[in-house]
Amino acid sequence: MPRRELLRNVRRIVVKIGSSLITEEGVISNRKLLRLVRDIAGILRKGYEVVVVSSGAISAGCGALKKDRRLMSIPEKQAAAAIGQILLMNAYRACFKREGFEIGQILLTEDDVKHRRRFLNSRHTMNTLIEMGVVPVVNENDSVVVKEIKFGDNDTLSAHVTNIVQADLLILLSDIDGFYMDLADPYPVEEIYKIDEGLIARAGGSGSVHGTGGMITKLRAADIIIKSGEKMIIANGNIMGVLGRIMKGEKIGTIFVGKGNSLKGKKRWIAFSASTRGFLTIDDGAVRALVERKKSLLATGVVSFEGRFDLGDAVEIRSPGGISIGKGIVNYSSEELEKIKEKKTGEIRAILGETFFEEVINRDDLILY
Repeated sequence: MPRRELLRNVRRIVVKIGSSLITEEGVISNRKLLRLVRDIAGILRKGYEVVVVSSGAISAGCGALKKDRRLMSIPEKQAAAAIGQILLMNAYRACFKREGFEIGQILLTEDDVKHRRRFLNSRHTMNTLIEMGVVPVVNENDSVVVKEIKFGDNDTLSAHVTNIVQADLLILLSDIDGFYMDLADPYPVEEIYKIDEGLIARAGGSGSVHGTGGMITKLRAADIIIKSGEKMIIANGNIMGVLGRIMKGEKIGTIFVGKGNSLKGKKRWIAFSASTRGFLTIDDGAVRALVERKKSLLATGVVSFEGRFDLGDAVEIRSPGGISIGKGIVNYSSEELEKIKEKKTGEIRAILGETFFEEVINRDDLILY
């Protein structure tokens, strides 16, 4: 399909910029950054909305400290991030101001994405900045983040940001031309519609010395985007005017295309952000009701469960054979579910009184794989 046609309905774009594109010898390059900012400004003036996800804080901090990040401890890297984030934002603001735009800084951890209220707060903030004509510039909060709440790479972060702002397109800019099925082939694959084990096996290791990502992290990001029903492009950010040329329909890089209707709102958060607190095993009749008849999950179909959860938590849903078939937000705590599993509505009323839900998981709070 022509690239222009694939991008015809795109309005909101997340652009992820890798560290190697904006640094030289460990310090921020104003020349390189200004070139990219001018490219972003060009598509902003054409009516597109843009959110930037930028790496480079740790690299900038290491440059300022004249230290090799490969030899630094985790606390030293966090300190470098605290220093570098100021340098990075100052550089972005100076470049965007030259193009007539203001920026707003957003620092996220994985915890901010997993918790529904913080997820929505992040969305409201970024949407408001966009409405004000301000460009949100997002980075992971590396100065305070710990392993348990860390994305680990900005490719994954950018996929989650795409979901937060419900963008139509994610563009990953790095120093590679796209996804290569065969490294001996000089041309990257033009279009990919599914991330499978074969593609994962062909992905290499980590990225450049200044980054934490590689092709494997880009494919993981693509998997999230495809399943969301949106699109993602891997392209070489060293190409002059790359963003403008992409949006004109030039076949630059590799495009990953989601099929069907895109997930919206709460279901997108459930699918890719909500952390599961346990799992429910349901019977065959309940599987058919969910998959074939598009029904909600009732207590009578819940055979067993594991984990401790409360009302509003996410749980995985499994078939009798242990196959994961979906994920949803429960209306009952694990203690309550123990009392009502395999029970019919009349029995549940007798156990819990009038304050009960008809469904364990409502259809609107459920996604199926």
